[in-house]
Amino acid sequence: MPRAPFVIGDHDIAPGTSRTVELPVSRLSDHTPVTMSVHVIHGRRPGPTLFVSAAVHGDEVIGVEIARRLLRQPQVHAIRGTLLVVPIVNTFGFLNNSRYMPDRRDLNRSFPGSEAGSLAARLADLFMSQIVARSDFGIDLHSAAIHRTNMPQIRVSAQHQETLGRAEAFGAPVIIRAKLRDGSLRAAARDKGCDILLYEAGEALRFDEMSARFGASGILRVMHHMGMIGAKGLGRRGAKPWHLAGSSWLRAPAGGLLRSFKEAGEGVDTGTLLAIVSDPFGENEIEIVAPEPALILGRATMPVVNEGDAIYHLAPTRADADARMARVTAEIEADPMFDEDEIL
Repeated sequence: MPRAPFVIGDHDIAPGTSRTVELPVSRLSDHTPVTMSVHVIHGRRPGPTLFVSAAVHGDEVIGVEIARRLLRQPQVHAIRGTLLVVPIVNTFGFLNNSRYMPDRRDLNRSFPGSEAGSLAARLADLFMSQIVARSDFGIDLHSAAIHRTNMPQIRVSAQHQETLGRAEAFGAPVIIRAKLRDGSLRAAARDKGCDILLYEAGEALRFDEMSARFGASGILRVMHHMGMIGAKGLGRRGAKPWHLAGSSWLRAPAGGLLRSFKEAGEGVDTGTLLAIVSDPFGENEIEIVAPEPALILGRATMPVVNEGDAIYHLAPTRADADARMARVTAEIEADPMFDEDEIL
C-alpha cells in the first residue's frame, strides 16, 4: 500500500518527492511578507520523521551552512521516512545579523509559544505546530553567542536510551548532559514527546570547516542510526564521544586586554597557562591557569574584557584529552569532503 502524502500547512507532498514549503509568519512594518521555509523530503518507503533546524538564533549561521550541505547529499533524497529541514527559523534575526527577534526577545526562551502572543511567541507556536508536532525526533543546530566560540559538541538531556544512542551515533567529540531550560525548544519538544539533539559548534556570524563537517556528517549518521539511509559514504568512528556531566566558566579576575594561548577543543593539565589579562600600560599582568585537567569546550574571542567576563569554558576530564581529541579530529578529516569544489 503506497504511503499517504505528507501534509504541512496547505501543502500535500507526495511520496518520493521533495518540495520547499513557505509557511507564513507575519508581515514587516513595510508590509513585506515573512515566511519560514521548510524543505520536505517525503520518502517512498515508510520510516520516522526527522526535523533539522538552524538559526533559531539569527546570528548562528554555521547551522544554515550545515543544512545546505545536508540537502546536497544524494542519499537524503532516497530516504525511508520523512526529513524536514528548516535552515533559518529566525528570519528576522538572520536578516539583521542578530541573535534576537525585533523586540529583543530570545526565540529559544519563547517556546512553546502562543498563537496570540508576541512575535517570538507566534513564531515559536508555528514551529511547534507545523514542525515538532509532525516529527518523531529533531536535531537543532547552534553555535556559541557573539564573541565566543565552541568546539563541536552534542548537548542532550536524555532520559531515554534511544536518544543517547542517537547522540553517540552523531559522532561529535563530546556529549554533555545539559539541563532543560524553561522556554527552550528542547524543553517544549520534550513535553510533546519529541526528543532533540542540540549540536553546538563554532561562533556566531562565522563559518568554519571543521564545525560544518562534524555537523553534516553527524546528521547523516543519526539518519543511518534511525534506519532512514544506508551507511555508504559515512566513514567510521573509532573514538567514542566523551560523556561529560559538568562544566564551568573561568572568569576574568580583572578588566583589561586578554591574550589567549589555548583554543576550544584543546586538553589542558593542572596549572597550564590559558591566558593573561593585562592593563593597557602593561604594568600589571594576571595569569589565568587551568585549575585541573580539563577539556576546553569554548572560549571568549574578544581581546578586551571586563572583570567577571567568562573567558574559558572547561569540562573536567582525564589528562589525555589532547591525544584523544587528536584522534577524533583525524577521523573527521579522513571523511569525504561534502563540497570538495568549495572552499569556505
